[in-house]
Amino acid sequence: MLPAIFGLSGPALTDDERAFFREADPAGYILFGRNVESRAQLRALTDDLRALHGRARTFICIDQEGGRVARMKPPVWAAYPPGERFDRLWDTAPASAIEAMRANAHALGLDLAEAGISVDCLPLLDVRAPGAHDVIGDRALGAEPLRVAALGRAALDGLARAGVMGVVKHMPGHGRAMADSHKELPTVSAPAEELERDLQPFRALKDAAVGMTGHIRFTAWDADNPATHSRFVIEHIIRERIGFDGLLLTDDLDMQALGGSVPERAARAQAAGCDIALNCWAKMDDMVGIAEALAPMSARTASRLERALAPTAAFDGAADGAAILADQAALAGKRDALLALA
Repeated sequence: MLPAIFGLSGPALTDDERAFFREADPAGYILFGRNVESRAQLRALTDDLRALHGRARTFICIDQEGGRVARMKPPVWAAYPPGERFDRLWDTAPASAIEAMRANAHALGLDLAEAGISVDCLPLLDVRAPGAHDVIGDRALGAEPLRVAALGRAALDGLARAGVMGVVKHMPGHGRAMADSHKELPTVSAPAEELERDLQPFRALKDAAVGMTGHIRFTAWDADNPATHSRFVIEHIIRERIGFDGLLLTDDLDMQALGGSVPERAARAQAAGCDIALNCWAKMDDMVGIAEALAPMSARTASRLERALAPTAAFDGAADGAAILADQAALAGKRDALLALA
């Protein structure tokens, strides 16, 4: 199996994609708005992806956070609130904020499970910092580390109730970034003792099965390389100091924070210690180049991948849409009643 996750160009596999994916056997796939049209279409697409290698449990992920980051949109799917809403409720009633987040993530996870999506790139554990770039902004769960950790745990629990695995991101913390890593490399110059604050939510959720790196350079740890390409950050900060032993994905390798060709970026990330290279934009030349640049999946990465997928639903039959909608209505009603307290 190739230690990479690839994007798709449209709402159905092309002949070239089907042939390439069958041969390359990537660890998984990521979906975007271009891949999403209707409930029936999306489920047919995810069924097709699982059928490529006959695996009922396949790593099929999406960025469905709520707020401004949502690939599955109304009117077909429900809208979900951004992380900031739960942070505000915490100011009034912490226990209610946790329960509202759990209900919200459960409802959101039911959307994904019905669609045959096994992994959601949620929650963000980035501690919000004053004056930072708005690329995180209202997506964050707060500016206090233990609050972020508690709400993040509730999000993971809610997704799990729907048979969906969450991804903690963006390790070791994106909250201080003064630039958008989609467009340039942010540099954080805070001293190591201040950065301990950013690590706290990740340390509290170190048992999460899947995590994602951030394309941020931390001069206190590695003045030359962003976290995704830093062996020191991955080995000593993420693996040792945080204590995370789950499956570690890169953030999207197409982002302009990284230098070099996309295949070179993938190879550097693997050499630094990332388990999986994430490539989102379905450019065939880049995907072929990544397949050629990466070493085969290690036994440790394969074990982490298997552990991450084990609790997810085995998508081997049609979902009961009516039952899902009824459950979602109850969960959304509970969430909204709690959010109204703020």
